[in-house]
Amino acid sequence: MRSNATGLEIPGVLWRRDPHQAAVPLVLDSPHSGAFYPEDFAYCCPLPVLRRAEDAYVDELYATAPAHGATLIGALFPRSYIDVNRAADDLDPALLAGDLPPVFVPRPVTRVGLVRRHAQPGVPIYDRKLDPDDVLARIERYHDPYHRVLDDACDRLHREFGTVWHLNCHSMPSYGNRREKRQGEHGDFVLGDRDGTTCAPDFTDFVARFLRGLGYDVRVNEGYKGVEIVRRQGRPSEQRHSLQIEVDRALYMDQKTLEKLPGFDPLQTDLAGLVEALAGFVRGRS
Repeated sequence: MRSNATGLEIPGVLWRRDPHQAAVPLVLDSPHSGAFYPEDFAYCCPLPVLRRAEDAYVDELYATAPAHGATLIGALFPRSYIDVNRAADDLDPALLAGDLPPVFVPRPVTRVGLVRRHAQPGVPIYDRKLDPDDVLARIERYHDPYHRVLDDACDRLHREFGTVWHLNCHSMPSYGNRREKRQGEHGDFVLGDRDGTTCAPDFTDFVARFLRGLGYDVRVNEGYKGVEIVRRQGRPSEQRHSLQIEVDRALYMDQKTLEKLPGFDPLQTDLAGLVEALAGFVRGRS
């Protein structure tokens, strides 16, 4: 673990960028943009296919957050290795070569889970079952530290300001031509507050209005309602507000090659504007 005046880094696991100016009670995290593949991953599928699970460049899209007084946290490891946006017991028993300790009770049904089985439909990640001890090691080395650092950042700001606002940052696959979306497809952004349970309504409304004002199609709780991180962080009755934000990958990257598109820079500028506006929003409520 490396710590300095501007943040924290746990090599191969995560980094935290602290505010460059007076802090505001605003935390952003990007749990799925990591691209450091641990040596013990031992996947059997093609790496370019596996990498399509990454929320590539999402951490860069919000990189200006510390300049506006916010704290920014990002994972370095890939979600396909272990997904910190899933509960530690969200495991598919069929993936394991043995039983976990009783404290971890695998759920009977999981769609993706803590450790995913497929890179994409029909493309398995592993050619073997996983030793439960190996899964426990992933939890201890990656999952637990990520949540501990995020908890510590939110707890510290909550103690100082009496409130904390958290934005959980993701990207979502795009289907077809985003300019000719069929009815029922997601918009440019989807905001998820687990049907109004993880943050005050004005937080969700503020982000939606800001992005719509820039011309984006914004949906709320359509397909992406928020998963484990906002569930853990979002306790609005305690003045702890957590909102998930998904951005359409077609806005900024080629989904097969993962190369940035010309739209990356204007999107990054728009999201820098969003963070600046959110900093003002939380100052007025702290």
